[in-house]
Amino acid sequence: MKTLEEVISNIRPVDHSRRNAVQAQLDDLTKPQGSLGRLEELAMRYCLITGKDKPKLRNKIIFTCAGDHGVAKEGVSAWPSDVTRQMVYNFLHGGAAVNILARHAGARVIVVDMGVDHDFEPAQGLEIRKIGRGTANIAVGPAMTREQAEASILAGVGLVERYRESLDIVGTGDMGIGNTTPSSTIVSVITGADAELVTGRGTGIDDAALKNKIAIVKKAIAVNRPDRKDALDVLAKLGGFEIGGIAGIVLGAALLRIPVVVDGFISTAGALIAAELCPAVKDYIIAAHQSVEIGHRKMLEHLEQRPLLDLNLRLGEGTGAALGISLVEAGLRTLAEMATFSSAGVSEKNATQPVS
Repeated sequence: MKTLEEVISNIRPVDHSRRNAVQAQLDDLTKPQGSLGRLEELAMRYCLITGKDKPKLRNKIIFTCAGDHGVAKEGVSAWPSDVTRQMVYNFLHGGAAVNILARHAGARVIVVDMGVDHDFEPAQGLEIRKIGRGTANIAVGPAMTREQAEASILAGVGLVERYRESLDIVGTGDMGIGNTTPSSTIVSVITGADAELVTGRGTGIDDAALKNKIAIVKKAIAVNRPDRKDALDVLAKLGGFEIGGIAGIVLGAALLRIPVVVDGFISTAGALIAAELCPAVKDYIIAAHQSVEIGHRKMLEHLEQRPLLDLNLRLGEGTGAALGISLVEAGLRTLAEMATFSSAGVSEKNATQPVS
């Protein structure tokens, strides 16, 4: 087992030396240069991250990490904590939104028990990496120990390594009743934004519950006094086991030079932790979409990411990641399958414009 320090030290920045060569391939396709917009950007980014020419996406996995949260006792969610366990079973039975959208994208869903307050029997498509049976209540003390925080991250790294053979792209997802609250505390601490500006309605709470949720976010930060410059401290004091697992998946993907399509608010909280630990991972992240959660924009700005989609999504699970993966594949298929000017016998743009 690698240590967290070893993982971070072995992550290398994306190699941009092949940019001109990939651009030449894109420009030789039968279209005006740049006319496929962000699909060309995705093809470029994928080739630079992986070092591959005209790659194909065959093995696509969305890791949906689940965990319970002690802060749910504070009335920050419209749903009871039992729903975390119930939704894990729904994922395993293939009946959730992420399952349908993953099938649409041709991706597998691997459900990861990072910290659900329930003991699952082994099942196909389930990885049990439980750090604890839910976090402690961040409104009264730390979510977890520093050792548990590091263990959750390393569990995420280990997931990518376990499925690394022929793995072409990774997506992240989450499940955990109450987990928009720790995510709001994380973005508030890391970006310095006020709680009111990064705390949203989550599962659809009303005005009174939102006011309470904002107060809980402020209280959690005041009680725990996390060190903004120490991402592991932020995770330990304010985070969730599934958020740590997602941070590890981002780090693991970067370690193995695999693009990682990050879902919404909670997944991006994990990506924030990963990027604070190792800034080089930012170039491996593809932001799937802009969530309805108000703090998500602040997260994406901090990560220097421009989301692919804005569909008013706020479900999580990896739903946005599935859609993002399909767009990455669309970009790569144009690069690999589209005719070139010479092969199709199509005239290229005139080098000079005729004089009138």
